[in-house]
Amino acid sequence: MNIPNERKYTREHEWVKLEEGLAHIGITDHAQHELGDIVFVELPRVGTRLAAGAQLAVVESVKAVSEVYCPVSGEVIKVNAALENSPQLLNEAPYANPIATIQVSGSEYGTLLDAAQYEAFLQEG
Repeated sequence: MNIPNERKYTREHEWVKLEEGLAHIGITDHAQHELGDIVFVELPRVGTRLAAGAQLAVVESVKAVSEVYCPVSGEVIKVNAALENSPQLLNEAPYANPIATIQVSGSEYGTLLDAAQYEAFLQEG
């Protein structure tokens, strides 16, 4: 199982990579595998302020429609516009394709799971 160490994870299968106060957020390999072929991504609007746990995006696959939650509080400063025309990028390379980048304003990052904890969580379920 490929779970990059330089990220943190949620129990809802989002990943966060923190760089200089910016949180790049996407879905995990486990999430994309469970969803199947992703056919549409509803991106957040730049400038939207979100609390941790709020809906960040919606990912639609051939199997289901799934909400993606924001793991940290902050303001959306960038979205991955490539996903609008190529939503399958989340299947092909989930860790290389964040859904959005957030200017972090909260302290939730420290409460997220590290790679080892996330792997243990996946093995429990």
